Amino acid sequence: QVKMLESGGGSVQAGGSLRLACVYSDIPYSNGCMGWFRQVSGEERERVGHIYFSGEVEYADSVKGRFTISRDPGKNTLYLEMNSLKPEDTGTYYCAARSIGGTKCFRESYYSSWGQGTQVTVSS
Repeated sequence: QVKMLESGGGSVQAGGSLRLACVYSDIPYSNGCMGWFRQVSGEERERVGHIYFSGEVEYADSVKGRFTISRDPGKNTLYLEMNSLKPEDTGTYYCAARSIGGTKCFRESYYSSWGQGTQVTVSS
């Protein structure tokens, strides 16, 4: 299992920006995907977006044009650049990894490795 640790969360006003990072241990597989998810207390965790090991990225409609996912394999780090933040972006953000790519990367239940989460709070 891949160990993952998020950082970079914090409090920001609406319209502001934050950059999250997720450092992970060596990945024992060459294909797959890594994703960002978020959760508000009492609600289900939702997908923010994911990146395939090929480099292709998919985003949830709610963050398209505002968030950017990237990965630096040389640093074992996954990033989530968040711009034009809105109060509804508030939540705990998690990174996750899956050893196989494909359409199951859209579903959180198919990810086997997760970080501990980092809190993002956007005030109006």
